[in-house]
Amino acid sequence: MTSVRSSAASLAPSIRGAAELVRQEALRRELDGCQLLAGIWCHGLTVAQLRSIRASLPPTARLLVTKNSDMAAAVAGTRWEALKPCARGMNAWLFVRSDEIPPALKPYRDFQKEWKLQLNDFTGAVYEGRLYGPDDFAQLEAMPTRAQSYQYLLGCLQMPAVNLLAVLRARQEAMLAQADKPPAEGEAAAPAPEPAEK
Repeated sequence: MTSVRSSAASLAPSIRGAAELVRQEALRRELDGCQLLAGIWCHGLTVAQLRSIRASLPPTARLLVTKNSDMAAAVAGTRWEALKPCARGMNAWLFVRSDEIPPALKPYRDFQKEWKLQLNDFTGAVYEGRLYGPDDFAQLEAMPTRAQSYQYLLGCLQMPAVNLLAVLRARQEAMLAQADKPPAEGEAAAPAPEPAEK
């Protein structure tokens, strides 16, 4: 009987270790194609509240609750490794798979205001390899969306052409106004050319 117990005890850690590896691999798959990874302190949030947050997120964002040790192992050696110090306490992790960052963060901010949860804030985020602390989220939330960036870029490209056209149009209008102006009193009209004799 003791041999069965000892063999079962030796299998338990390997099963537990295998389960951890499976969870870590699932997190690594979530990180593929991810643009932003943010931690949210979820202490005291109910399952219903977490479901509510998930339902309000855009399709390009996903909220997962996972062990910090699994998250720390999943981000080790990746561009997300800067987020390791935030993997403490009770966290939910927001995976954003789009460069539309403000629309992905807004649903949680709205949830915070609705439920008056000032303490349940973002613990940190990594975007483009840079760690943003809780105080830096205003920069992420104020980022222009892709459409706004394209509008700005298009405006920058169009402005020189618009200015050139305005200068040319003003010059043309000045020349037309000069041609249509009647001669002044002191100036005699130029005589018409005489027809040539044959």
